[in-house]
Amino acid sequence: MPSARLSTVVLDARDAHALAGFYLRLLGYVIRAEEPDWVLIGPPGGGTALSFQTEPGYVAPVWPGRGPGDQQMMLHLDIEVDDLESETARALAGGATLAAHQPQSDVRVLLDPAGHPFCLWTQQGS
Repeated sequence: MPSARLSTVVLDARDAHALAGFYLRLLGYVIRAEEPDWVLIGPPGGGTALSFQTEPGYVAPVWPGRGPGDQQMMLHLDIEVDDLESETARALAGGATLAAHQPQSDVRVLLDPAGHPFCLWTQQGS
């Protein structure tokens, strides 16, 4: 059995602290550690964290990919919510933008302030 454990997912941005602030508000997380160009946030009671790293040459991904040479999405976050409509409105008020392409009725694809796609989703019938 490996002794490796996933501890965090790191997202690059032009401003790590600004993007961390967006996710702090969206998820209700707390800052666990920070440096001038890096921030680690996570749930108050422990659990998998998110990190943000300043990358001066950061280029936002394109979703969905439109053509050759587009900066492709390498990953996205899926965030389960109880009320898709109200949490979408809250994310938009916090600085997210709604993606033009919405592939499913029980999922909302949004872009965070740095352009990373993320999905809010709910169980159908919830």
